[in-house]
Amino acid sequence: MSSLLQQALRRKPVQLIQDETGADTGKGDLARTIGLAQLSMFGIGATIGTGIFIILSQAVPVAGPATLISFVVAGIVAGLTAICYAELAGAVPVSGSSYSYTYATLGEMPAIAVGACLLLEYGVSAAAVSVGWSQYLNQLLDNLFSIRIPDALSQAPEQGGIINLPAVVLVCLCGVLLVRGASESAKINAIMVGIKLGILALFVVVGIAGWNTDHFADFAPFGFSGIMSAAGIIFFSYIGLDAVSTAGEEVKNPRRNLPLAILISLVAVTGVYIAVVAVAIGAQPADQFQDQEAGLAAILENVTGSSWPGTVLAAGAVVSIFSVTLVVIYGQTRILFAMSRDGMIPKVFHKVNPRTLTPIPNTIIVCAVIGVLAGFIPINFLAEMTSIGTLVAFLVVSIGVMVLRRIAPDLKRSFKVPGYPVTPILSIIGCIWIIKDLRPVTIYVFLVWVAIALGWYLAYGRSHSYLDKADAAGTNAKDEL
Repeated sequence: MSSLLQQALRRKPVQLIQDETGADTGKGDLARTIGLAQLSMFGIGATIGTGIFIILSQAVPVAGPATLISFVVAGIVAGLTAICYAELAGAVPVSGSSYSYTYATLGEMPAIAVGACLLLEYGVSAAAVSVGWSQYLNQLLDNLFSIRIPDALSQAPEQGGIINLPAVVLVCLCGVLLVRGASESAKINAIMVGIKLGILALFVVVGIAGWNTDHFADFAPFGFSGIMSAAGIIFFSYIGLDAVSTAGEEVKNPRRNLPLAILISLVAVTGVYIAVVAVAIGAQPADQFQDQEAGLAAILENVTGSSWPGTVLAAGAVVSIFSVTLVVIYGQTRILFAMSRDGMIPKVFHKVNPRTLTPIPNTIIVCAVIGVLAGFIPINFLAEMTSIGTLVAFLVVSIGVMVLRRIAPDLKRSFKVPGYPVTPILSIIGCIWIIKDLRPVTIYVFLVWVAIALGWYLAYGRSHSYLDKADAAGTNAKDEL
């Protein structure tokens, strides 16, 4: 029996991962039904959420008109990580995202720690955005029909309500779509992403009528430090690009389409953000963004002299959050699917329905847990936990690129990080730079969370690992699945 340290750091062979997922044969556990366009919409849908609708009220007071540069800086940091994801996704096209990449490069125990990060990124954020959906839904109903869902049915108990029913309904609707199949979910998501992009395009087209070059006169009133501080705030609007990699086992031609979809999502999201920000600042003086609610709607209302933009943008937020929730829950189920296949968590998360070829028990459990969180807990205070979980996962992926280049230099890679090794090193530095500005309590709670995950590994994962069974039996772990 290998020592504990050897067990903790044993890597899952890349060839085994590729055999399990049918990366080259197309014969994996899940059906490959998602094309490049739908996959790109996954990345765009998971990234462009409510952030762009509200982030300017936080960023512009910090950086002034130079917020435009802050978005570019944040996009570069996110882009460096996205490029690293693209290389690993093309080399190891698997559903587990950075969990599986870590397993293949750094070992079993680090993979469990990254899995815990992903639980924060996907599980907690799905509940948080679902809570936000009920707020925008109420705003839309009020604007259209002058009715509101009572607080008792739209607020968590701690906020004076009984249950946040719209949030629970949203999670259930996403669960129904996901149970029906990945292809159907991808099609619905593509439609919703098209709608939200259309609404943001409408903002740009209408808002540019109010353009005033004088608004850019005092371009960087708070200097370089203001630009970088705003970039840290804005960075979290780019979280979601990694959602593409969670679909690794349901994508047609994964070696080509996974890296392409990540890069397409990055370019599309950055382009949309910069266009929206430029028009917003051009149409409204920087000093009016402070604490401005429904900022984009207010800008259009000032430009048009009408109240209809508030209704349109509320509808856009409703559709946007639905899309984000769908993709995030999808990603969560596929990460748990990969962890279960490895024996790190119970087998129920790996069971696939023979008709739909989707992990139905897994999806039901995930939706039940997220539904409870969204319905009964004011989840907003955990939003920062989502951010640190994502950043640590990003950081590990950048390290994983360098490790895999060293341990498997001849591995087939459909995409290689340009500027290697400078690019992954800059990505690591960027992630650490943002993490250091998070509140100390966030970092402490995160460390406790990871410690719990490592305790789970020692108590359960280590003894149930299929690699451990293979070591004991002297056989290929594939035979144990």
